Amino acid sequence: MKEQKKIILISLITGIILMLTKFVAYILTNSNFVLTDAAESIVNVIASSFAFFSIYLSSQPRDENHPYGHGKIEYFSVFVEGILIFVAGTVIIIKSVYGIFYPNTIHDLLVGAVIIGITGVINGALGYYMINKGKTLPSITIEADGRHLITDMVTSSGLVVGLLLIHFTKILMLDSVLSILVGLYIIFTGYKLVRKSVGGLMDEADFDVVTQVVQILNDKRREEWIDVHNFRAQKYGNELHIDCHLTLPYYFDLNRVHEEVSLVDKMINKEVTETELFIHADPCLPNCCHYCSMPNCPVRFEPKTEDIIWTLDKVIRNKKHFE
Repeated sequence: MKEQKKIILISLITGIILMLTKFVAYILTNSNFVLTDAAESIVNVIASSFAFFSIYLSSQPRDENHPYGHGKIEYFSVFVEGILIFVAGTVIIIKSVYGIFYPNTIHDLLVGAVIIGITGVINGALGYYMINKGKTLPSITIEADGRHLITDMVTSSGLVVGLLLIHFTKILMLDSVLSILVGLYIIFTGYKLVRKSVGGLMDEADFDVVTQVVQILNDKRREEWIDVHNFRAQKYGNELHIDCHLTLPYYFDLNRVHEEVSLVDKMINKEVTETELFIHADPCLPNCCHYCSMPNCPVRFEPKTEDIIWTLDKVIRNKKHFE
């Protein structure tokens, strides 16, 4: 968590400096197009501030009121960031439409283009760094903040091209028209963040993570693991919670069952991410024999005749593979 706080703090300080720089560019140019970037920078600062708080809160230990920890706050942080981006895009469009009918006098566009270009490069570098770190740690908040900065880089690139175009063509209406296009892109970015955060708050399945876990279970399965079913996964911040049923030979004693369950737990934690597993051990039934690989089984009713590959469709069902 210390590394996450450090990354967000860097993003926050950088955002404040770049926001002030962009407003200087707006004062110099009086361009609505430049104002779109400056206005979005306010959102960057607010979002980074909220992200810093959410990471602090999500790092707090579990308590009796929050038995799964405080990780869900990260999804709420992303939701707020998405809403702020959406609002910023809407305001930009309204201001730009007004500018079409009541245009401003703009000037020093080359100076503005240079300033915006430099801020875009800084945001882009920081954004790519945060996205990679967000996936590595993992942290949806840091990744979302990084994607926000990448959006800012894209809009800054568009701004530079647009300012140069306005400067050389002398078509002043382009200032407002291009601002509207940028505003629409910003709104779309905000929508995607809101959609992702709502999915997390509603415990929407993360199929990429689940598929990765299932693939590892299938590749490294032991002969004792007859099948896995009723597989469910939830994410709370950077923690993954999995519960499933593991079918084992019914004659295993409690110590052997515990040993096999622990092996699954250690394997997933080593191969995927920090994971909390709740594994319910099921006893095998005679109908399991035809796909059971257990050697020298003393109670086998029929020989093995089928190899069943564990796939997402098979493991999420709440029934053994023969049912």
